[in-house]
Amino acid sequence: MSTLLRMTGISKSYAGLRALRGVSFDLARGEVHALVGENGAGKSTLVKTITGAVLPDRGTIEVEGGAFVPGDPAKSRALGIRAIYQQPALFPDLSVAENIALGLEKRRSWQRVRWANRRARARALLDRVGADIDPETEVRRLSMPEQQLVEIARAIGADARILVMDEPTASLSGKEVERLFRVIRELRAGGVGIIYISHRLEELPLVADRVTALRDGALVGTAPMASVTRADLIRMMVGREISAVFPKRPVTPGPTRLEVRGLGSRAEGVSGVCLDVRAGEILGLAGLVGAGRTELARLIFGLAPRDTGEIRLDGRPVHIRGPADAVAEGIAYVPEDRRRHGVILEMSVAENTTLAVLRRIGRHGWLDFGREEALAAGYVDRLGVKTPSLTTPAGSLSGGNQQKVALARWLATEPRVLILDEPTQGIDVGAKAEIHRLMGDLADRGLAIVMISSELPEILGMSDRIAVMHAGRVVAVVDRAGATQESILALALGCPGQAAGEVGR
Repeated sequence: MSTLLRMTGISKSYAGLRALRGVSFDLARGEVHALVGENGAGKSTLVKTITGAVLPDRGTIEVEGGAFVPGDPAKSRALGIRAIYQQPALFPDLSVAENIALGLEKRRSWQRVRWANRRARARALLDRVGADIDPETEVRRLSMPEQQLVEIARAIGADARILVMDEPTASLSGKEVERLFRVIRELRAGGVGIIYISHRLEELPLVADRVTALRDGALVGTAPMASVTRADLIRMMVGREISAVFPKRPVTPGPTRLEVRGLGSRAEGVSGVCLDVRAGEILGLAGLVGAGRTELARLIFGLAPRDTGEIRLDGRPVHIRGPADAVAEGIAYVPEDRRRHGVILEMSVAENTTLAVLRRIGRHGWLDFGREEALAAGYVDRLGVKTPSLTTPAGSLSGGNQQKVALARWLATEPRVLILDEPTQGIDVGAKAEIHRLMGDLADRGLAIVMISSELPEILGMSDRIAVMHAGRVVAVVDRAGATQESILALALGCPGQAAGEVGR
């Protein structure tokens, strides 16, 4: 296979922090080349040099044998280089068809828009990725998985020769992942070179031909995908053995901390939910995309009004009319979409960390910057946030470090109940183990944790009990010891008979 892309000795530093240290990387025509590494390893910076968004300090880049000077995204696009990022870059107030057209059409201001053609092309591209989405729908009405599929459709429509996929399956369901892999195989057969970034190590053998690992901005090595195991990948990424990605410790739960009885909202598609969480317990909330897990979390936290039901904390009923009431009662919620709801990208790490506790660090109506810095520094150290400084904007951090900052903000409120919505989505295996260890520490201190996760190994590995949702209802609550991936999936699909049969074997 001929070489599409060759990068040699790429180095880049930001404010004294070395993001890349002489990295070399190549991509062949018709190849899927996996790129792995912990958050902060340099993957995002390497991708940004390919797409023209970042000018490296040193190193050379060749595209199909010709010299390429990075730093101009327009030149990268002209060469057929496209990227699909983990967080979709779509205009929320425009339709799906309009968003796809913006990335594809080259139209002069006086030319007439052919709306029928635009919608037809959008429909064809969406069909190609298996997305049942109306091209007329405003993007703001789409779920995260649907937005991801729109991004993929737009990139395919651009006839990319070099395609970067950054965590493309992070928000997708099992069927959607299968469709994406089918599209990847079609693109590979057509000669497209794909750089595939994913923290889901188990899916790499299904799509990748080779794998390259980065660690601390440096190249660790490149190997044929068929020659490495998951354990090999972990060692390459983190430089050490990880004996337990899910370091669940046995606990003796305390008294019931959170009770939900008959909770429902017609607008949120949730009805008759009953569950309870005890102090020191991690309750896993499982279910397929659209089952109502996030909507239930929104009801508990007051982000959406409930029509029916009652919420109790430590045995007493509480009236939660909004997030302020929830925080005052000791409930914290770390949402799934960290870039939209988890952190404020333009604010610093310190400002994001202390945003929910400004009254505590203020004096006589004035913010005490010394106390803010001390509080933020403590959580940055405790959670292992990789940042050049506390004044660094959160938007410049890697996705995993943004997630840690979002978690730090709510831990600073010293909650009694912590709701985590996809806490390790898009986080590398090393950081995932750190988050899981922290969850164990918090449970040891008596915190009641509700963990929403689409990863069944995480649900089974970290939960004491598992509540499974289907069509807006909790259909079963099972103990960890009696659960399997098959039984949980059967319940999530609405097949309780199959689940019972599985558990009984």
